[in-house]
Amino acid sequence: MLMALLFVGPGCAGVRGARLYAQGSQALERGDTARAIQDLEAASRLAPNRSDVYNHLGIAYTEAGEPGPARAAFERAVALDCTNQAAQENLEQLGPKRVKIGPPAGQ
Repeated sequence: MLMALLFVGPGCAGVRGARLYAQGSQALERGDTARAIQDLEAASRLAPNRSDVYNHLGIAYTEAGEPGPARAAFERAVALDCTNQAAQENLEQLGPKRVKIGPPAGQ
């Protein structure tokens, strides 16, 4: 299993993270975004330094219509690996960050 070889970690956590990453990626391909998010979130907890996990998580959030969490995941992916071109492109596709401006305090 090639995915398992990509995850270097303490024993079973690395293997479990690789399995969850693979399952989440497959769910994403099937269009099952809820399952993809669930598995990829779990994988990100077991492998918090894997840029590819956060990129796929960002894609899942994008497909679920959740741009805020998607942006956070893509930003984390790029922060972990500035050469992750796919994550950088996905972040750019979200466009500029929008900030809501409300009424002044006390109104």
